[in-house]
Amino acid sequence: MLTRYLKKHTNPPVFIVSALITVGFVLWGVLAPGTMSDVATDVNSVITTNFGWFYIISATFFLLFVVVLLFTRWGSVRLGPQDSKPEYSNTAWFAMLFTAGMGIGLVYYAVSEPISHYLEPPVGEGGTQDAASNAMNYTFFHWGVHPWAIYIVLGMALGYFAFRKGLPMRPASAFYPLIGDRIYGWIGNLVDVLAVFGTLFGLATSLGIGGQQVGAGLETLFGVENTTTLQLVLILGITAIAIVSLMLGLDKGLRRLALVNLWLAMALMLFVFFFGPSLDLLNSLATNVGHYVQNLPQTSFETFPNDPSGQEWQSAWTLFYWGWWISWSPFVGMFIARVSYGRTIREFVLGGLFAPVGASMVWLTVFGESAMSLLQDDPQNPLAQAADETAMFALLQQMPVSEIVTMLASALAIIVVVLFFATSSDSGSLVVDILTNGGDPNPKWQQRLFWAVLEGLVAAILLVASASSGEDALSALQTAAILVGLPFCVVLLVMCVGLAKGLAGERVVVHTIPHPADALRSSSGKQEAEPEAEPEQPVGSGAGS
Repeated sequence: MLTRYLKKHTNPPVFIVSALITVGFVLWGVLAPGTMSDVATDVNSVITTNFGWFYIISATFFLLFVVVLLFTRWGSVRLGPQDSKPEYSNTAWFAMLFTAGMGIGLVYYAVSEPISHYLEPPVGEGGTQDAASNAMNYTFFHWGVHPWAIYIVLGMALGYFAFRKGLPMRPASAFYPLIGDRIYGWIGNLVDVLAVFGTLFGLATSLGIGGQQVGAGLETLFGVENTTTLQLVLILGITAIAIVSLMLGLDKGLRRLALVNLWLAMALMLFVFFFGPSLDLLNSLATNVGHYVQNLPQTSFETFPNDPSGQEWQSAWTLFYWGWWISWSPFVGMFIARVSYGRTIREFVLGGLFAPVGASMVWLTVFGESAMSLLQDDPQNPLAQAADETAMFALLQQMPVSEIVTMLASALAIIVVVLFFATSSDSGSLVVDILTNGGDPNPKWQQRLFWAVLEGLVAAILLVASASSGEDALSALQTAAILVGLPFCVVLLVMCVGLAKGLAGERVVVHTIPHPADALRSSSGKQEAEPEAEPEQPVGSGAGS
């Protein structure tokens, strides 16, 4: 019976191999956490030393690729039949893009990353005005158009081949113009397994980070010690919230949760804006965006040659982020493709590239500049020694408001992290199930439940393993996700080729303003009728087409 179920509702090679890899990695972390940590450190060193240039060039190529598509005639091609309409309103769509793509990380790093770059910049002296300006530039660089371009490449390819060409919603489908029905063989399965591995373990690491920050918030509010046991309970509890959202479905569950989270996050940001240096923040936002845009070409290709300290900084920050975003691209890319049915490629690029990035820039400026302003006034401010998970609460505690209001703001921050946690878990379980069931965008809820529970258990087990051994198992897991990013970066590059080849076969009607002579011919009844676009046909002949 199990064999029959697997054949009917899953892609057995992907499902079984993914499950075995997941269980094997977890057992390694439980039985030999020290060895896992050592191996992870060595692997991370090899990747950042020998392939840093590859990450830098590839990430910038993805950005150029999606921008070029934005301005070509292929921008009018829809992710679906040409007469299809979007499923969700612009507000709901944006909320799901933002919360799934960047949410929990922005809360975690919005204060701590600018402070880190301000105090210890890659070049120059820390604690200066130049260091503050460069700190926001680097933070924008890491959370700006580059990561979203990576997501868009995969999401656009999946949406195009699944919704418009009738292929399964799986990364391997983007290879169809290049290898045909062989996407249903071992090559396609290998691509999907890599996507599952990056998504599952990347999400588990994020859940661990979220548990640490919620624990730090509870310690700030109630004095409860932020222990591994507390984080373990939080991870399991918040996973239960994600399961409730999952059981309600995409429309009633995740969409509503994402909208609520978006408004609560906005309320938290407005609190810091109005009680912080409001006018300075507005001026800083304009300056930061201008500095980012002006320096983007140079920053995009910077590798710090002959500068060991700069290379060390880049390995710890930029290369980590690029590998992280690439390994997460199956998760975010597939999810935003799933909720973008009926959008044109131009809408998809504009919405994915500029709306979340614009919101992220405002968010980072409000929190990052507020924190650096306090440090500039007092270099001994507690923010200088705050850990990543406590920096947000250290900032909120210094707002010029009553203690009760400060507690309410900290509680709001905890709720925002919890909801970001839940939406990431819910959307992640949807994506992993799509990857392992052969590309069905509407999988059975029982399988989504299985993956949601597994995600929480993986994060919980690794926390327990790290506590029992004294090693940082989450860091090792994070490095594993970066390792997946290296081969998957090659997959994304091939996807660009496949998507370009697929679009080259499109017949797109380009509507232009008629020449006056054409208008005269039209009035005399001699204008030729505009040819209609040929109806799209599925390109695949294998399963799911």
